[in-house]
Amino acid sequence: MTAINITEWEKAAHAVYAAESILIVTHIDPDGDAIGSLLGLMNGLKSLGKRVVGAVDAGVPALFHFLPGADEIQPKLERGEWDLMISTDASDEKRTGLVGDYGRAHSRAVINLDHHATNILFGYVYLVDSTACSAAEVVLRWFEQMELPLTREIAMPILTGIVTDTMGFRTSSVTAQTLEYAKTLMSAGASLTEITARVLDNRNFQTISLWKRALATTELHEGGIISSVITQADFTEVGTTEQSDQGLVGFLIKVEEAMMSVVFKELPDSKVNISMRAKPGFDVSQVAFGLGGGGHQQAAGATVEGELLAVKAQVIALLQEAVKHGKLTIV
Repeated sequence: MTAINITEWEKAAHAVYAAESILIVTHIDPDGDAIGSLLGLMNGLKSLGKRVVGAVDAGVPALFHFLPGADEIQPKLERGEWDLMISTDASDEKRTGLVGDYGRAHSRAVINLDHHATNILFGYVYLVDSTACSAAEVVLRWFEQMELPLTREIAMPILTGIVTDTMGFRTSSVTAQTLEYAKTLMSAGASLTEITARVLDNRNFQTISLWKRALATTELHEGGIISSVITQADFTEVGTTEQSDQGLVGFLIKVEEAMMSVVFKELPDSKVNISMRAKPGFDVSQVAFGLGGGGHQQAAGATVEGELLAVKAQVIALLQEAVKHGKLTIV
């Protein structure tokens, strides 16, 4: 896949300084990088005296409520006009959900900040670098260009984004510079110990109950594809309203025989959400992109219409084909 590196730092900074009101949105079913980059941006731009609103469909997952400013994020938008909208960690407009739709219709300009090679380059100003390990890294580099002083309120979300999207500094996107960024953020007050404990190691019993049901469906398919299924009945049985696998797909990729992992989540209205992970040297992003989703080589996803078992059969076949084009290399 061709890398993208279009980082219009000065143009983006000018747009921010010219704006009085700013909306920041991120993708549906947000992960740590989505929430971390959103909150890092929100807290940083507020320090410039800007009126900033952050929004993501359905709000911030409970896992990230510890981050500074998380309680200010809106779960939907029904009113408001903004001089500028910033979309973070989303490769296309559809991924920003209903808040993105509303924001684009009520904002004068859009900055596209992302790190996915599948980004379709929507918006007015681009801060898109697919060589970055996370959208949070792009936020940090932008703030460095703007010479914006880092505080703990800015550093904690940004480091959370980096930690989660690198799976604790274990993906092939991690470089020596990534560790330098982590050092910079820790020097500004971010606690790597707290972030790691909360987002990588912490699980509540509700999550374990969900995993228990999902693991009963786990299969290891030909080609090194491991899969699990979560139905609407499973979500109802454990009493959760979050339509998430709670990190199960990342757990499954740790299985020695697996080259790629996938979790299928049955959603209302005959839709299925698909979360995929790959070991270094393999690429799930093209499968996700072909299904109308997005992501990067080792972590991607999509939501499609269809019956659960039919979607599962289709995606397993696509992943089996994709794994043939990868060669496992540990870097």
